[in-house]
Amino acid sequence: MRKNFVIIFSVLTLAVILFAGYYMAGRKDPSSVRLRIATGGEGGIYYAFGDALANLLEKHMKMMATTIPSGGSLDNINMLRNGRADMAFVQSDIMTYAYNGTNLFSTEEPLTDVYAIAGLYPEACQIVARRDITRIADLKGRRVSIGAERSGTELNALQILESYGMGYTDINVDHLGFSASVNAFNEGKIDAFFCTAGVPTPAISQLMESGSAHILSISYARIRSIISSYPYYSRLTIPRDTYPGIEGVETVAVKAVLVVNEKLKEQTVSEMLKIMFENSSEITEQATGINLNRSTATDGLSIPLHRGAEKFFFGK
Repeated sequence: MRKNFVIIFSVLTLAVILFAGYYMAGRKDPSSVRLRIATGGEGGIYYAFGDALANLLEKHMKMMATTIPSGGSLDNINMLRNGRADMAFVQSDIMTYAYNGTNLFSTEEPLTDVYAIAGLYPEACQIVARRDITRIADLKGRRVSIGAERSGTELNALQILESYGMGYTDINVDHLGFSASVNAFNEGKIDAFFCTAGVPTPAISQLMESGSAHILSISYARIRSIISSYPYYSRLTIPRDTYPGIEGVETVAVKAVLVVNEKLKEQTVSEMLKIMFENSSEITEQATGINLNRSTATDGLSIPLHRGAEKFFFGK
């Protein structure tokens, strides 16, 4: 009897050890407990995309995924740097600067412990203006929000203005984040604002419905000049009726990139991407106008792919 008890006890003990090992292997990666996703301002595409993605990951991977509203790419990079976020949405140009320690990040250490997991969609540089402003040159002397200070939008605004031979001294500058810019425009406090985001951007759609605003085009010559000086830009046409009343807008775009801390495990990242692309319709329902394309998700990335993304896209 004692012998049987010992055998049974031993078997149960082994089972408990094996189960605990299996459980801990699944829980060892911090992302399986909590994933903090740095997004953007409420009303923007980053925020809507991040919220939809968090819901999917909680549903399919049983992880605690939380979204963090932010001022955008620069904010998100800082959160990655100081450990307050595990995943973030960033503009490709801003991520390039952070990774190489240049431009906005020339006084900081290069952020090389962050990896791309997917290029998502083009982010259009949108210049929303009152109807009496018909050209970018007409912004001279007007009150214009160029985005939050040291944001990706501010840098895009500066580079676009530069192509027209303009700078901050030519306009009355306000440094407002996206939501604050929309509110200030509605209240008549500014005449125009820059916004770098996927199209259509919901809050801009609401502005267009009022009939008081439109989006300025960048001339072909200026687009060529911008791309020549800053190769991470691409030409983008915002099609007719993307927003109420527009006939088609020519502009430049950067790419929205989803990046993660290097500490996330290969299998975790691979599984997250599988869920994201297999359920992309649930994301695009919330982040309207976005088209997720697996076949182009690794195009134009200027920082290395996470090993989990390499496994997902290329089977490595």
